[in-house]
Amino acid sequence: MRIPYRLTCYALALTSLFAGTARAADECLVGISMFTLGAPYYSAALEAASKKAKEMGCKITTADGQNDMSKQISDVEDMVARGVNALVIDPRDPEGLVTAVNAASAAGIKVVVFDSALNPRANYVTLVQSSNDQNGRLIGSWLAKKMKGQAMKIALISGSKGNVVGEERRLGVIRGLTEAQLQQSSTAGFQIVGQGWGDWTQEGGLKAMEDLLVAHPDINVVFGENDSMVLGARMALEQAGKADKVTLVAASDGQKEAYRLIKEGKYGVTGLNDPDQTGTLAAQYAIEALRGKLPADFPKVYYTKPAAVTKENVDQFYKPNSIF
Repeated sequence: MRIPYRLTCYALALTSLFAGTARAADECLVGISMFTLGAPYYSAALEAASKKAKEMGCKITTADGQNDMSKQISDVEDMVARGVNALVIDPRDPEGLVTAVNAASAAGIKVVVFDSALNPRANYVTLVQSSNDQNGRLIGSWLAKKMKGQAMKIALISGSKGNVVGEERRLGVIRGLTEAQLQQSSTAGFQIVGQGWGDWTQEGGLKAMEDLLVAHPDINVVFGENDSMVLGARMALEQAGKADKVTLVAASDGQKEAYRLIKEGKYGVTGLNDPDQTGTLAAQYAIEALRGKLPADFPKVYYTKPAAVTKENVDQFYKPNSIF
């Protein structure tokens, strides 16, 4: 029995359609959603994640949320609509991105969170980040030894209000400082004379430090939640002629400008939070999850190795030609 020509064409069209769908399903398209690119750390993390995804044979699409939660939610929704099958996300808000991430996961997308925290009730594969608590404790211990016997008047420069990462970082340092002081002398004491908000940027750190110096000119320690803000604070201290009278401490990051100043003895310590490492691992784990190669018992949170980077060990980490 001859099959009518039109039916044959229809069958061939269906075969072609399903074959195309199968090919699309086999492809790896990774969406990388950054809540901001307003500081060098985020640009370096984006580049690292993008590079790793391409090395693993995937295509990428990226988005900058411009520090706006509503825009980042729209970015994620757009990526889902465009057919990404893996999503790497640095979320603007630990609660506000939960619904968008859950919707992506429900669509079959493998989601890996990195750098900033997301509420664990969200459905994602894993969260890749440095341990803010462990890094903080190392930084606090260093500060206790550095300032032993001196009264501390600390200016705290935080990132953004409500940010879980910032809270973890400052509390980690405070825990480490308190415990180290207790071990030294069975007493603990320091004064945080004021808290400024630097929005994670160098410009924000500069402005916050200017305001803090007006209110508290006798500050002898600046403690910031990332290097960018502390670098900005240092500019304000230089302008006020006080840069050599204040110990600079960052809870996290390891920005090359900070490393260079640490080498020169002009910056005390920073916590290791390598954007190349976190971005690379986040992309790797998302793609391995997509391909069924990630162990079933892989941890919900994956911490990179902590370190307090000081003049004694900075050469192990300093990369003068890095983006960050």
